[in-house]
Amino acid sequence: MTARIIADDGESVFGQIVRGMIEADAPVTLLAVCPNSNAVVRAALRTAERLRAPAIFAATLNQVDLDGGYTGWTPSTFAAFLEQEASRAGTSVPVLVGLDHGGPWTRDEHLRDGYSFVETMEAVRASLSACIDAGYNLLHIDATVDPNADGEVELEEVIERTVGLIAFAEANRRESGRLRIAFEVGTEEVHGEVGDLSRFRDLVRKLRVTLDSQGLAEAWPVFFVGRVGTDLHTSHFDARAATELVRIIRPLGSAIKGHYTDYVDNPADYPRARVGGANVGPEFADVEVRALEKLTAVERDMGMASGFMDVLEAAVVASGRWRKWLAADERQSDFDALPTERRGWLTRTGSRYVWTNPSVVEARRQLYENVSERVDPDAFVLAGIEQRIERYVRAFNLVGFAEKVLEMMND
Repeated sequence: MTARIIADDGESVFGQIVRGMIEADAPVTLLAVCPNSNAVVRAALRTAERLRAPAIFAATLNQVDLDGGYTGWTPSTFAAFLEQEASRAGTSVPVLVGLDHGGPWTRDEHLRDGYSFVETMEAVRASLSACIDAGYNLLHIDATVDPNADGEVELEEVIERTVGLIAFAEANRRESGRLRIAFEVGTEEVHGEVGDLSRFRDLVRKLRVTLDSQGLAEAWPVFFVGRVGTDLHTSHFDARAATELVRIIRPLGSAIKGHYTDYVDNPADYPRARVGGANVGPEFADVEVRALEKLTAVERDMGMASGFMDVLEAAVVASGRWRKWLAADERQSDFDALPTERRGWLTRTGSRYVWTNPSVVEARRQLYENVSERVDPDAFVLAGIEQRIERYVRAFNLVGFAEKVLEMMND
């Protein structure tokens, strides 16, 4: 992948890109796609190449981890898949990979299984090492989750854990002879959120002092996650709030990143506010399911039935992970007791957790076989995802930006 070859040890790839964006006052927002399925990754690579935009991925520990996560990929096999797919497709744009939400208890299983602080930190360190070995370009250190905290985690605790993980990653990187890695900190989540300006300023100031005192000034984060009005249940980007965050962090050479950019109704406001990056994930799973649902309509018209949508719903329900997204007044409800529209949303949102479930894989194979005489099912699904990714690429002013990225990295 081009970007990994060009990077040098003086500055991380993302550091070079963000510095160039700030110096040029470029109205550009980097799109990071969450690799929640094989189809999403392929669609992202195809869209990036076609529109000459950098292909950037942000993988959570739930998705990609040492045990395969819910995608089946480990950091090394995910990186290998990207290399293979990029080579097969003739991809010539930079391809960059980042870890999303790497920190204690940020993986669902750690919360579910009641990991102690020592256990979850040991697991996170092992995951960070695997990401570094796989050649990741960015590590998001999220130390804001703690099931034992009464409300949000104390800021001093967040900083201590954040700096500890950054120090570990930097030592690991140097020992393994890897090139510089960029860091991202903070979270938009409701637990331990870095949302109000006073807390955000304190985070920035105290983090800088602590990193400097430990000889880690060169590991200063490239991205700070800001609360910009979006989460999984909202769709409006608050440009005014984002601009205030940008004014705080940009003079320090860093960029604001928005998470949960899914379904946002004003994406063009991100680059206008000079937000440096945005992650999108669940929306693409939703698009993938809707495309597959359209194929089941074709299947029915042909007089065949794979039962795909029923199998998918059953797998989501059996996984139990749909409960993660229930509203407070729904938490005592069984899945079947929820309204039809709500069950559909939970199935689409939860689909990413079960794409590799054997029953889902088999039902999808049967669906594709049934409709193949009338339509190319793989191409149909990819086209739907590509169309949605393209919406963000264009809104974020990323068309043709791959060439500018290559210039920045060659400066």
